Amino acid sequence: MTKSDLIQWLAEEHPALSTSQAESVVHQLFQSIQDSITSGEHVELRGFGSFTIKQHHPHIGRNPKNGCSVEVKAKRIPFFKPGKALREAGKK
Repeated sequence: MTKSDLIQWLAEEHPALSTSQAESVVHQLFQSIQDSITSGEHVELRGFGSFTIKQHHPHIGRNPKNGCSVEVKAKRIPFFKPGKALREAGKK
């Protein structure tokens, strides 16, 4: 399912919402999740999963092409952990 599929589904499931209103709802939801994650907050959607940021510290890596050592800078990576209900639904 893509973002546009989600918008279309939401507009069809809730006739009171126009497609543009459904698009606004989906955009605001994704934007609020993104804003929370980038500010360092933990986002948990019960039954679905949680979004966090994992901090990767700087370290010395290796270039696989030539074998030279390379300094890898610190970075923050978004991480999604599925909830129990989602994990169990995926096993069916």
